[in-house]
Amino acid sequence: MAYGRKKIAILGFDREGRSTYQFLLRAPEFEGAEIWVLDRKEDIEVPPGARAKLGPGYLDRLEGFDVIFRTPGARYHAPELRRARERGTEISSATKLFFERCPGTIIGVTGTKGKGTTSSLIYEILRTSGKKAFLAGNIGVPALDILPRMDAHSWAVLELSSFQLVDLDASPHIGVALMVTSEHLDWHDTVDDYAAAKSNIVRWQGPRDFAVLAEDYPRSRDYAHLAQGTVYTFSRLHAVARGAWVGNGAFWYSAGAPGGGTGSDDATSIPAIGPKERICAVSSLRIPGEHNWENACAAIVAGRLAGASAEDIASAIENFRGLAHRLEFVAEADGVRYYDDSYSTTPDASLVALEAFPAPKIMILGGSSKGSDFAALGAAVARSTSIRAVIGIGAEWPRIKEQIVAHEDPRRRVACIEGCASMEEIVRAARDAARPGDAVILSPGCASFGMFKNYTERGEQFKTEVQRFAERSEDPSHD
Repeated sequence: MAYGRKKIAILGFDREGRSTYQFLLRAPEFEGAEIWVLDRKEDIEVPPGARAKLGPGYLDRLEGFDVIFRTPGARYHAPELRRARERGTEISSATKLFFERCPGTIIGVTGTKGKGTTSSLIYEILRTSGKKAFLAGNIGVPALDILPRMDAHSWAVLELSSFQLVDLDASPHIGVALMVTSEHLDWHDTVDDYAAAKSNIVRWQGPRDFAVLAEDYPRSRDYAHLAQGTVYTFSRLHAVARGAWVGNGAFWYSAGAPGGGTGSDDATSIPAIGPKERICAVSSLRIPGEHNWENACAAIVAGRLAGASAEDIASAIENFRGLAHRLEFVAEADGVRYYDDSYSTTPDASLVALEAFPAPKIMILGGSSKGSDFAALGAAVARSTSIRAVIGIGAEWPRIKEQIVAHEDPRRRVACIEGCASMEEIVRAARDAARPGDAVILSPGCASFGMFKNYTERGEQFKTEVQRFAERSEDPSHD
């Protein structure tokens, strides 16, 4: 379709918005189009040749555009976008553009927690197996940036958020759905709306495609009813008929029993596990937490479906060191180990971090609001026998504390440390509360806005303060 002489808007001029702009400039079908940049921020740098509508009125009269490329932060269900759709404006996105033009094979990964780790591990597996692979989407670089380097033999591993999936009308060749619980209720109207957006990871697949689903989570498992291709599952709790699992201290994989067909109905009717292969010991995975066993199982299935050998997968797992700000080991000082899990922006993610460390621990919880329900997290903290103290920060801390207090035993109250106004004070409070053998975990369960610009800045400040303290503790001349 030719878009020349049409009026086109890029809604949100962040990293993906800038990538989309550069793509439009290169694509022949957009030559001659009038390109606008729309953003609520007034201080962004508008490229030469582009027109702009910035500040409070940036969503006014969207129906005046022929096409709007929505970046992930722009709500698809916003009233202004809905009115524009109803009046004939085409709503698209960088993700849609990539799916329409990708010459290679796409592996897409989504989930409430773990999609960055899983995407990265799949990417490492493909690279280890000798494939031309790229990592993009919600992690790495914007997907459109890798298009010029791709060919028919390339593999694109995309981390896909619900924001990117919500209006996507295509699915990847291999669609991976990790745990899907609840998230981003400040963006989605309901949990069902959030889960429905995630379901597009497999909804549009064809008979030759593969759905890789987390069997231990009902919402993820239910996506099998939407899949038209072959369904594989994975579990850290039990063996599965077709997929990967954890058992006897190892990761296992099975392609299914001979004669097993395709489709969602068959996924639950295979009577027995077929020939299985041992991939490697669970201890080969160097990143903490049993939740990462699930991520590894998902990556094993995706890797095998992409043609990687068990040996290449085992090698990639053994060499994988995880991602920054995802239960990342920072340092050990005075016998206390410090972990940066700043990427934890939901209560479910903090629950995972709590369960990942059986040792006594100091948890750092709180931040800005995402509309989350803290009841389950509060109950887990109140009932935990391994939490020495909780350092509460940010606007959401009072709500978290309310749930802790509501569930705690009056005979054993949780020690709560409050009032820290900077990361330096937070780390100092953690240092003072911890004892040798403890773990200190920054796993806020909330967004970072307020005290910090984003979760990356929050995590980097934590690492800086911990490393500064660790260096002082190692210096024999320091008193």
